[in-house]
Parts: sequence; structure tokens; C-alpha cells
Amino acid sequence: MEVLDKVKKSLSIILMVSLVVFLFSGISLAATHITFGTGSPGGTYYPLGGAMADLWTKLLKAEGIEATAESTAASVENCRLVGSGEIQIGMAMGDVASKAYTGVVQFEGNAQPILGLFSMYPAPQHLLTLDPNIKSVRDLKGKKVSVDAPGSGCETLSRLIIEAAGMSYDDLRVSYYSQPEAAQALKDGNVDAVFWNFSFPGSAVQEVTAVRDVFFVSIDDDIIKKLTMNYAYYKEGKIPANTYKGQDYDVKTVQVGNDVVINKDIDENTAYLLVSTLFNNAKELFVVHPSAKQLLPENGVKTAVPLHPGAEKYFKEKGLL
Repeated sequence: MEVLDKVKKSLSIILMVSLVVFLFSGISLAATHITFGTGSPGGTYYPLGGAMADLWTKLLKAEGIEATAESTAASVENCRLVGSGEIQIGMAMGDVASKAYTGVVQFEGNAQPILGLFSMYPAPQHLLTLDPNIKSVRDLKGKKVSVDAPGSGCETLSRLIIEAAGMSYDDLRVSYYSQPEAAQALKDGNVDAVFWNFSFPGSAVQEVTAVRDVFFVSIDDDIIKKLTMNYAYYKEGKIPANTYKGQDYDVKTVQVGNDVVINKDIDENTAYLLVSTLFNNAKELFVVHPSAKQLLPENGVKTAVPLHPGAEKYFKEKGLL
């Protein structure tokens, strides 16, 4: 009986130790699950973010890191979700990331604890219409205009463009459609014009140009000058001729960088692995969207907010810092 009791006691200890190891292993795995905020279907964020998450999970699973992409309202929401810790990383236009980091405008008095992980690519603001009489931003007065989903970086820039033209939303009939909703509304003639912001070519634009004759409106020179002088993160850009069907002319516009932000409390090694794995294997993403070809370390280092220490480590290794 004494021997049997010792065996039972030993088995109990082994089971308890195994249970503790199992529980702590579970905690470790949960701590390295990365939820990645992207955008709505129809733009660049959604497909590219999904492909990035799949790449990280495939190559970093052995390191205990798994990533899942989540569709969101994009930049503003992603900065808030990352800042609150509800998600760990998120895509955001550079201007929105800067405002979230410094706690101004939509984030007034509530600076978000975010840092830059890497920059992806610049994205020009698109302004499309079916009306040939809309030739400038100021021609939008009194028109039905979609300015993108509320809380998105595109909507932020749309508002600034309209204000730089000497107008406000009160001068327009504004709709806050997501990219797919705006594409359908434009095709159906339920809006006169739409603003979109994404790297070209955007699938939402291609959807519309496949069935309707579209006019691409250049942003007025004085508006571009005002925005680029007042905001360091906005740059003059263009959508080159023949980017889209029926667009045989260059379109002048404002563009902004698109970054991936990360919660500042994410550990350095996780951040380093995310950045290094992405840039070392970026070619695997080239088939997802043309903008993926801009995923180069020399572009990645140019974030609108300070870099996370893990990202800094990678870019220093590349001689970029």
C-alpha cells in the first residue's frame, strides 16, 4: 500500500506540473496573438493586410506568433483600437497616426499610446464623378458627395480639402459611404462624386470604370499648396495617365503615407520579428496588390510617428537609421 501511495502521489505531482506548464503555455500563445486592423473591402488595406497576416502566421508560428486580419473603418478606428489594446497593430494614414500620437483633432486630449512599426506606401486622394461639369473641388458645392466612412483617414483628408476650398460639409450633401457602398452609389447615380484614398490601382475605381464613364478630378493647385504647407505629412502627388480605364491624363492630387502602427507596450522581439519577416519576404505579397511592390526597407522606415524599438532595431541593421 505504501508503494501504491507513493506512485499515486508521484502521478499527482506530474499531473499538476503538466497542468501548470499547459496553462502557462496557453498564456504565452495568447500573448503573441496579433490582431491586425485593416480597412473595408474595396481598397488596398483589406487584401494587403490579410496577406500580411497570413505571411506572419506561416513564417512565425514556430516563434509562437499568429496574426489575424480584421476589417475595420480604417485609420482613425485602427489608431484607437491599437491605443486601447483591443488590437495590437493597425493600418493608418500618416496624418491620422500623427494626430493620434500627439492627441489632436479627433484625438484631442487623448493621445494614443502608439508607435510606428513600418510605412507601407504613399496613397493619393481620388476624386471621381460621372458629371463632366465637375472640374474642380469647388464645383462640388450643392452636390451629393461621398467622403468615405466616418472616422476613416480618407474622410479626414476629404474634409480638409473641402475646407481648403473655402467650403464646409454644410455646403454639400454629404454621405459617409464605405468604399464598396460608394462604388455602388456612383454606379447607380445616387451620388455625384466620391472621395477615396488608396494606392493605385484601387479595385473600387476599377469596379466603377468597368461599367461607367468616369471623370477624374484634379485637386486645385491652391488647395494642394495650402495643405502641403500646413501639414508636413501631406505631399503633392499624381495618379499617372492610364492608371485606370478611360483616364488618359495625369490627375494632380494630395497624397499621404500609409503606415502600420503598433501598441507601444508590445515587446521589442515581437515587433522586430514582424518587421524583419515582412521585409525579408515581401516578394510573396507582390501578387496581392501592386502597392506591395513598394514594401521596401527604405520606404518602411519613413513613418509619421516615432518607431517602436523593435522596428528601430531592424532598420538600424539595414543602415537606415
